[in-house]
Amino acid sequence: MHRFANPTRFLRLSDVILPWSAALTAILMTVGLYGAFFIAPPDYQQGESVRIMYVHVPSAWMGLFCYTSLAIASGVALIWKHPLADVAARATAPIGAAFTFLSLVTGSLWGKPMWGTWWVWDARLTSMLILFFLYLGYMALAGAFDDRARGEKASAILALVGFVNVPIIKFSVDWWNTLHQPASVFRMGGPTIAWSMLWPLLVMGAAFTAYYVWVLLLRMRAELMANKIRILRMKRIQSHG
Repeated sequence: MHRFANPTRFLRLSDVILPWSAALTAILMTVGLYGAFFIAPPDYQQGESVRIMYVHVPSAWMGLFCYTSLAIASGVALIWKHPLADVAARATAPIGAAFTFLSLVTGSLWGKPMWGTWWVWDARLTSMLILFFLYLGYMALAGAFDDRARGEKASAILALVGFVNVPIIKFSVDWWNTLHQPASVFRMGGPTIAWSMLWPLLVMGAAFTAYYVWVLLLRMRAELMANKIRILRMKRIQSHG
């Protein structure tokens, strides 16, 4: 891992990955959306409303995946002082927040016709809302200090403490009697969804993952460039002082 700690080496590697991740995102998103809206059948209970799930479920997956990545990067930055780990954590936070917000909005849009309400304080919904606030708290804390190192440390600690919410979200439907339906894809015994509805869902999940990689690399490159400019400005101020 330390092999890629050098920003120059990382930039060379990202130059190679960026066009591939962009192309993969476009292809998978096109195939996934076409399968979701034109090939997959309507659900016998949910009707056409089930098509919201092709965006809602992958965005919820990515909300959890991004926070797990954020916690790992924060731990690496905090313990081993990896030069790129904090950059990766800062770049991941707004992407994960966007995915989580999308899952909350699409879940609400689905909940109104299915449950008769936009929102309930259900264990799964509430823990997802807490996840969204954790993302916001991380971003606020990272930029709240004049001393960048203190901001990095405080936000990394929050990310690690907040990780306890991830298994709570995952198993909330098993631990509590909630309105939210139990897991139907990643579960013991295999998926309970028909293949005609499962494959567009999996393709959309792969598309969202490729999009995450693409945007993450773009944001990390921008963050490295901003760091470089900040260091040059400080050197100029010191030389004039």
